[in-house]
Amino acid sequence: MRCAEVDAAWLAALRASADTPPARERVPLVAAGPDANGGPVIGSVEPGFLRPVASLRLPDGRAVLEDAGARGWLLHGDVTASLALVAGALRDAGLAHAWRNEQLAVPDATGRVAGTVERAVVRVLGITTRAVHLVGLAPDGRVWVQLRSLSKANDPGLWDTLMGGMICAADTLESALERETWEEAGLVLSALQGLAWGGRITTRRPSDDGGGPGYVVEAIDWFACTVPDGMMPQNQDGEVERFELVAPTAIAARLGRSEFTVEAALILCDAL
Repeated sequence: MRCAEVDAAWLAALRASADTPPARERVPLVAAGPDANGGPVIGSVEPGFLRPVASLRLPDGRAVLEDAGARGWLLHGDVTASLALVAGALRDAGLAHAWRNEQLAVPDATGRVAGTVERAVVRVLGITTRAVHLVGLAPDGRVWVQLRSLSKANDPGLWDTLMGGMICAADTLESALERETWEEAGLVLSALQGLAWGGRITTRRPSDDGGGPGYVVEAIDWFACTVPDGMMPQNQDGEVERFELVAPTAIAARLGRSEFTVEAALILCDAL
């Protein structure tokens, strides 16, 4: 299977769905600089979204959040500490996704990490996230894919690559690849053959993940490898229903029926 062999209209629609502007107006979320007036953009929110938590105060009495109108919302104080206050208040207001006690990096537009934030609020705050995926091939050319758990909050019951997971603030790309491959597939990287970086895709699209109105901006690095004969993926964290070994022609058919996540579909079109 190659992208050129996939229906062109379907592929164009897939790519469009992965690069979609917000459904409604959003304004910047800005980490206020030392002059309390400006700084790097670290996310985006719908204009009135933060008003229910705008009364938050820093220890010195300053407001954590300032509504600067068309300039967006200014976040005052240390980015990590202030976002922790915002995240807790959003959770209490029922405006956060499932709480994970997992910190993700908060990058600015240049990729510099300005701080960290609880994973549950990255979508509603429009914060850019990073993820890693692994495409696993059998020696005969078939492809290992996973069926996502029916209890997962995002894309339950859809097919996915062998492994896909977010990169937390404490991770490097390599450590995330190693950890997620074990947790999702029970595989050790050193036992896989021909492991290599395949590329990077970026998705931008509206999200409604159970909290408030969100927007996904995610950079995904993907890798490919060969899983030796006799080695079977075994899920370790309860987030996978099952694994299957599927011929590329069957992968193409499932893609055409939109049975894969958007991210997995994009990656598989590039990888196979």
